[in-house]
Amino acid sequence: MGRAFAIALVFIGCCSNVVSLELLVRDFPGCGNIVTFAQFLFIAVEGLISEAKFGRKKPVIPVRNYIIMVTMFFTVSVINNYALNFNIAMPLHMIFRSGSLIANMILGIIILRKKYSPSKYLSIALISFGIFVCTVMSAKQVDVVSEIPEKQGFSALMRWLIGIAMLTFALLMSARMGIFQETLYKEFGKHPKEALFYNHCLPLPGFMLLYTDIYNHCIYFSQSSPVVIPVTGMTVPIMWIYLLVNVLTQYVCIRGVFILTTECTSLTVTLVVTLRKFLSLIFSILYFQNPFTIWHWMGTAVVFVGTLLYTEVWSSVQAALRGPDIKEKKAD
Repeated sequence: MGRAFAIALVFIGCCSNVVSLELLVRDFPGCGNIVTFAQFLFIAVEGLISEAKFGRKKPVIPVRNYIIMVTMFFTVSVINNYALNFNIAMPLHMIFRSGSLIANMILGIIILRKKYSPSKYLSIALISFGIFVCTVMSAKQVDVVSEIPEKQGFSALMRWLIGIAMLTFALLMSARMGIFQETLYKEFGKHPKEALFYNHCLPLPGFMLLYTDIYNHCIYFSQSSPVVIPVTGMTVPIMWIYLLVNVLTQYVCIRGVFILTTECTSLTVTLVVTLRKFLSLIFSILYFQNPFTIWHWMGTAVVFVGTLLYTEVWSSVQAALRGPDIKEKKAD
């Protein structure tokens, strides 16, 4: 029952979160900062009550280590948000971030001196090829003739290239954060709820640097089309409703993943998260009519096949299927 509930939370929460985010980005591509701030604030307040016990509970992992992790986490979140301002479509944004395995492997080899099996290198090659295909095809869809005012000094293609560079940097920074988090967990043990709280609480002062952008989008949201709330009869700007849905679904998504990691094996978690990403991508393309060619579909398929190969899904499934036969032979 716990597993089914967790899987339902992941699919419903994460997929709904992607939909609500695209509804926000479709009208205001630069609203990422206010969305991130709202998510961080909600999760921080919830964690302050349930995890930190209003500051009475001391963290197991020293706060100075969380500050380092939070700096990287905040940087990645802000850069990923700003990338949407540079002609980066949501499907490409989602596919590109699937390249985290590539970044993790590269930094793992450089920093941790890790060695990987041939199947791991093959999976990385597939993921790299899939992202390359999707990126090249998306570049062809960017109008080289800029509609941006000349005073900004960037053509549409140049803005797109800047966006790709931002996503690449965020990808590497996210991988570095993952390695740092892995070393902390080895030293102090796993404390995901504590890490979730501090990762969302400590960066809140940093949003003061983005105050002007957040304030402007508050005004834009308030000027959006009003809708009537049933029963109450109150009218609320539609963008504020989208934001509320996004924040709540983000919390449901994160909680679902947390429950899933405690209830299921890593194989199940990987399968659920991968399928969730795939369904979110398909829904985004079909419902919002994002441009997606046959080459994009091929690239996407290769990315997900490579991801499943990297997580050794195939060998794990085969081992699970062979398990009963091996037990029967041993019994004989």
